[in-house]
Amino acid sequence: MKKNILKIIIVVLIAACNTNKPDKNIPVYNKDQIEISSIEEKITNLKDSKNKEIIVVAHRGDWRNAPENSLKAIENCIKMGVDMVEIDIRETKDGHLVVMHDETIDRTTTGKGFVKDWTLDSLKTLQLVDGLRIPTAHKIPTLEEALMLAKDKILINLDKGYSIFDKCYEVIKKTKTLNQVVIKGVKKREEVESEFGEYLDKVFFMPIIPLPNPQSQEIVDDYLKNRLPVAFEFVVPQDTLKIIQYFDDIRAKGSGVWVNSLWSHHNGGHDDEKAVEDINIYKWYVDNNVDIIQTDRPALLLKYLRNAGLHK
Repeated sequence: MKKNILKIIIVVLIAACNTNKPDKNIPVYNKDQIEISSIEEKITNLKDSKNKEIIVVAHRGDWRNAPENSLKAIENCIKMGVDMVEIDIRETKDGHLVVMHDETIDRTTTGKGFVKDWTLDSLKTLQLVDGLRIPTAHKIPTLEEALMLAKDKILINLDKGYSIFDKCYEVIKKTKTLNQVVIKGVKKREEVESEFGEYLDKVFFMPIIPLPNPQSQEIVDDYLKNRLPVAFEFVVPQDTLKIIQYFDDIRAKGSGVWVNSLWSHHNGGHDDEKAVEDINIYKWYVDNNVDIIQTDRPALLLKYLRNAGLHK
């Protein structure tokens, strides 16, 4: 009898311990491990191109541990101390804005068809799927739900939001997250001022400069002289391009430099997958004065930067 009671006690204790263990697959950091910066510190860092602390942007959220563009993917980023999360915006048949990368829902949900052909109510009946296309408990978030989760915690880059920004702006204003939103576009200054001018003093705007481009230097110089952006995003297919040598001058003049570590054609071969094998791949960004990095492996990049004293 005593042996049976002892066995029951041991089982209960083991179960209690396992309940408190975090999921090893989700990179969660607590205040005992690191000091996560506040939203005010994140905004200040974004505005300060001379700050040595490098900004980490999570592409579609922490999609390796939760469905891409899901609320859980955003929440994981907040918990690990990511500075900014990139999410994608689409419009439904009945005019609602949802977080979805593709024009269709085929790849990421249990449904099929174009987002624009579904109402919000019908989309909410679907489930997001994981990388193996297994249905999860997660649903397609609205832009409002995503912004409310991010509010006062993390910066948000709204991708695919430029052309429908009038509608995005109403949601941003409603959620009182204007100071957290970044919009980007492959546009020259005159076009941006004509199409987007009323919002340029209300949210952060970044020009995207795909390289190589014979006009890239001219476009950058025009922005720096006439409307200083908070940063430029550069697409760098070769790491021998001359404009890379200009990154330090751009930062000295008051704009940050954003380069994606996602895939090799964004960064001359210094990509996330190579960093899995050799984390020091990320040193290329530091050496070339990049201060904003968008990544598919936020936990790995944070580990490198924190060890180098370049991130909280």
